[in-house]
Amino acid sequence: MDGSAAGIQRQSLRGFLAMVERDFPGEILRIRAPVRADRDITALVFELERAGRSPVVVYENVEGHAMPIVTNVAGNRRLLAACLGVEAAELPSAFRERCQKYIPCEVVARAPWQEVALEGDQVDLGKLPIPLHFRIDAAPYITAGQISARDPLTGVDTTGFHRLMVKGRNRLGVSLHSRRRMYEFHRRAEQHGQNLPAAITLGIHPLHYMGSMAYAYPPQVRKFEIIGGLFGEPYQLARTGVQELEVPAGAEIVIEGEILANVKEPEGPFSEFTGYASYRSTENVFVAHRIRMRADAVYHSVVSGMSQDHILVSCVTREGEILNTLRRNLPNVLAVHVPHRTCGAFLAIVKMRKTAQGEPQQAIMAALGTEFYTKYVIVVDEDVDIFDMNDVMWAVSTRVRAERDMVFIPGCKGAILDPTSDPATFTVTKMGIDATRPVGEDFAERLVISEEQRARVRGILEASGVKI
Repeated sequence: MDGSAAGIQRQSLRGFLAMVERDFPGEILRIRAPVRADRDITALVFELERAGRSPVVVYENVEGHAMPIVTNVAGNRRLLAACLGVEAAELPSAFRERCQKYIPCEVVARAPWQEVALEGDQVDLGKLPIPLHFRIDAAPYITAGQISARDPLTGVDTTGFHRLMVKGRNRLGVSLHSRRRMYEFHRRAEQHGQNLPAAITLGIHPLHYMGSMAYAYPPQVRKFEIIGGLFGEPYQLARTGVQELEVPAGAEIVIEGEILANVKEPEGPFSEFTGYASYRSTENVFVAHRIRMRADAVYHSVVSGMSQDHILVSCVTREGEILNTLRRNLPNVLAVHVPHRTCGAFLAIVKMRKTAQGEPQQAIMAALGTEFYTKYVIVVDEDVDIFDMNDVMWAVSTRVRAERDMVFIPGCKGAILDPTSDPATFTVTKMGIDATRPVGEDFAERLVISEEQRARVRGILEASGVKI
């Protein structure tokens, strides 16, 4: 295996799966019993989550398809941390630091996804085992598809998640509702009456997904250079047949085509990360001209709805981005957590070592200004475990005086998919809560059991045959 081939393997979905099987064998589950693409894929992962488990799941026997499906690739914080070589608690900080170390990419002459090409009448999205996730969904959806395209003005490319509804053998409905770079690239192409050439990449390493969701970076920087920073080495890319757009060389499947200009078609509803069916969409259309894939391709799907697979990466990236902003002016900010159960977007919890009155309010304003999806910010003291909502709500319940410690900001830009945002303007009222103790005042002392005492009673329990 030459250097490029080794790099492609290391940076691929297969490289990730090999790492999990080698280092975390209990975190991968192979389902050999027959399953249907219609709802079984999603329901099984939610059932595992209810039992407190979030392994990578490989469905080896999908009815009507020879191609296996892998899912829940990004549903486990411990595995995402392992991709960066850190512990789970260090994941946001590691992401924050490494995604600022842009590394130029390398283009390889040959990629495994070039082994099979379907063109013309052979193009048929029905050949892929695309799941129907929930009964409410309008059709099967490609959920792990990363769309890559170039800015028609600058030539700088980007890549990111966008839901893709199957509308025909070569036609997909797409919503560019994040209203970020891809939306702007399409708008610029459309202004000139041009379609936007694009490629959909399926089956790539979870570090790609993490890097693709970074947003606080200069406009001339490629997302692929951020992903290279996460890997700590140049990201291996290969050219497609769509204006030589570059996509990950280690991908399983690449769908080449274009997003049409001045064409709108109904898209949705879709089971979104909010836990609700979403009917909101930009109603764009992608037409596929070519499908290329590995000869033994694996289909990757992200479980929709409020699954960790759908949300966890956005939790981590938002934690890192908010932490990055806060640390610039508030070095006493210790950590940030965006809980999965708040849709991985709408609530940020900030832990800080408060040294003066007003610092939590600074943190609230900076956090809300960093990420428009964030509606609520809670700031707590360093003694609060921000990963334990019981502890956070204890701080809110015992340290907040509402008339002094809560702030409301009406008319803020919100997320189009937030069901509480205004349906015409997508604005919301945002809120900050200072749940820290006041500085310079006597305040009730928290009851604490030392780690030494905890270890002692755990020993007593174990000696009594009680496992906790």
